[in-house]
Amino acid sequence: MARDVQALEPAPARRRHPDWLKVPVPAGEAVRDLRRLVRGLNLNTVCEEARCPNLGECWDQRTATIMILGDTCTRSCGFCAVRTGRPTWFDADEPRRVAEAVATLDLDHVVITSVARDDLADGGAAVFAETIRRLRRSCPQTGVEVLIPDFDGHDAPLRSVVEAAPDILDHNVETVERLQRAVRRRARYDRSLGVLDRARAFARRAGLALHTKSSLMVGLGETEDELVATLRDLRAVDCDIVTIGQYLRPTRDNLPVVRHYTPAEFATLREAALALGFRHVESGPLVRTSYHARGQVPGAELRAARRRAAVDAEGRVVPGALA
Repeated sequence: MARDVQALEPAPARRRHPDWLKVPVPAGEAVRDLRRLVRGLNLNTVCEEARCPNLGECWDQRTATIMILGDTCTRSCGFCAVRTGRPTWFDADEPRRVAEAVATLDLDHVVITSVARDDLADGGAAVFAETIRRLRRSCPQTGVEVLIPDFDGHDAPLRSVVEAAPDILDHNVETVERLQRAVRRRARYDRSLGVLDRARAFARRAGLALHTKSSLMVGLGETEDELVATLRDLRAVDCDIVTIGQYLRPTRDNLPVVRHYTPAEFATLREAALALGFRHVESGPLVRTSYHARGQVPGAELRAARRRAAVDAEGRVVPGALA
C-alpha cells in the first residue's frame, strides 16, 4: 500500500473508474417498490441523495437507509453531494411515516440517518428517538440502526437517541485526523470519537446492549499509517464495527479522488482492522456505511427474538431486556 502523503488538489481532468468500481443500474421489483413508497410518503433516502453505488443491491436485500429531517444540510462537507443551505422543513409526523414505510416493505434492517440540522436546538435528536420508538412498535422484527450527526458534542441529544435503544449507533469519522478540515469542515475528529465513547457509556448506564460503528473513506490522500492510527483510535473508544470504502467524487464541486485503492489493498485493511479487535469489518471499493448492515451485529437472529418480547405498549424497549 502506498505510503506517500498526497495533498488534496484542485479538480483534475475527469478519469475513468477502474473496472472493480463499475456496478449495474439499480433495477428489480424491490427497488421499484421502495422508490414508489418513499416518494409517496414524502420521505428521502440517503441511498438516492448521496448517489450510493450499492442502492440496487441493498434495496433488493430489503435493507434501506432513510434520511429524516429533510434534504438540506446546514454543513458543507467536501465529500458530500447532499444539498447545503438553510433548512426550512420540519414535520413532526415524519417518524410515523418512516415506520409505516418500513412496516409496509417488511424490511429486514433499516438505517435511519439525517442531514445535519444545526438550526435545531437538539440537532434533531428528538426526531431520531421518536422514529426508533415508532419502528419498535410497528415492526419489532426489523433491525434498527441510526447514523447520527455529532449534535455539536452535547450530551442530552445523544443520550436521548441511545435510550431509545437502536441496535447499532453509527457516527462516522470519515477520514484521518490530518484531512478532517478539508473533508468535514465543521466537524472535529476528537468530537466524533467522543460521540462514540459517550454513546457506549450512556447505553451501559441504561442497561442496554448497543453496538457502535464508524466509517472511513479512502482515496483522499491519507497514508497507510494514518489509516491504522485512525482504526486504533476507534478501538480505543470501544467502537466495534467499522466500514472502509473508496471515496468516489459525486460531483465536480466535491473533493477530487487522489487515488483508487485496489481490492487487494482493501483486503489488507480489513485484516488490519480485525487484528485490532473490531467485531465486524466491511472493507471494499464500493463499501458504504450501511453496506451489508443487517448482518453486522453478532447474534442478530437471537436479538430479533428478544426485540419482539421486549417492547412495551408504547414502543419503548424495556431497560435491560436486550442486554
